Amino acid sequence: MSYDDVEIEDMEWSDELQAFTYPCPCGDLFQITKEDLRAGEEIARCPSCSLYITVIYNVEDFASDDHKNNMPPPQKPVAVA
Repeated sequence: MSYDDVEIEDMEWSDELQAFTYPCPCGDLFQITKEDLRAGEEIARCPSCSLYITVIYNVEDFASDDHKNNMPPPQKPVAVA
């Protein structure tokens, strides 16, 4: 069972960690990356203790970035002689 349910809007983005973070009672930070969120992960873990939280977010908010980056470039018409 998770320690708490936390909305993504209540978490802070860390450029240093490249992850969303939220304070853990142990003094460290729960962490979850954008890649984790794109993959549908909803658990942010603390690297210093066994606690974890459930992150509440809209998967589509992160999946859209992923689809844009993985789409092949549009094909251009080729002239045939």
